[in-house]
Amino acid sequence: MTASVLQLLRDRKKQGSTPGQRGDDARLVLLIEGGSSRGAYSSGMTIAIEQLGLLPMFDAVYGSSAGALNAAWLLCGRAESTKHAWWDPIVMRTTIDPRRALSRRPVVDTRFLIHTVYTEIMPMGFQEILDSTVEFHPVATDARTGRAVDLHDQIRDQASLQAALRASTAMPLLAGEPVEIDGRTYVDAGLSEAVPVRTALAGQATHIVALRTRRTDETSSAPSRGERLLLSRWFARRAPGAADTWLRRATLRAEEERLLAAHPATLQIRPPIGSANIGRTERRPDPLRAAVETGRQAALNALGCTDDAMTVAPG
Repeated sequence: MTASVLQLLRDRKKQGSTPGQRGDDARLVLLIEGGSSRGAYSSGMTIAIEQLGLLPMFDAVYGSSAGALNAAWLLCGRAESTKHAWWDPIVMRTTIDPRRALSRRPVVDTRFLIHTVYTEIMPMGFQEILDSTVEFHPVATDARTGRAVDLHDQIRDQASLQAALRASTAMPLLAGEPVEIDGRTYVDAGLSEAVPVRTALAGQATHIVALRTRRTDETSSAPSRGERLLLSRWFARRAPGAADTWLRRATLRAEEERLLAAHPATLQIRPPIGSANIGRTERRPDPLRAAVETGRQAALNALGCTDDAMTVAPG
């Protein structure tokens, strides 16, 4: 129930507990949904968690695709200070450029994003993430089996952390080739697990806060005929085991919804009904900036009661 999650957050905050020094036996996890540019919503939600000082209350953070990137910014304490990347024209237009498809280059250049933007233009605190007492669990899809894989144990240093972030966001066709880690290749987590609830439950999660990028009135559909014609050859050559997973995406999304709804201690935070539809490759500044703020407000509304005396900085 939502109440039990909020009570656990209140109790842990009051006690000032941190991972490894808990006065309870719960495992409270944060799940962050992906969706490429729709991740602007969950980015705003992580900003609220940072502003409320709630990150240390969690034992682990699980992220899929863009959700893994948002998780990384939260874990290094820079979710709010880097939020403008979502509407920075230079960052967005160099990361997402549909014209590159004409020359068979990645439309979504995650290598540039993670190895240039996150290291030179807007440095990510990779060492802070590695040192965090809150576990980081980026999820990706195994290109050979089509199964969701928790990459937590593959992260050893900055290079492996960057590889895990690229693997989680390796969208078929749009982001180029699958990413290899320790001899296995991976594609985007969204194929197998858009909301990493199965992975978190396998990791013994008892309490869940899920940051969602889809409204309650949005549903996932099976790939269209055009998508199948465009991507079937790509999967056959590069990720044959993930093709069936991709075709079953509507069923997998429905199962994630069922698991979240059935879990006895889950709080889901979503964009409100009426908020904007954000496409996967949206890069216009105004809609993205609005989505970040909408997500922030949604999370503040849901979580602000964990500390009634707290003053939150304006967005």
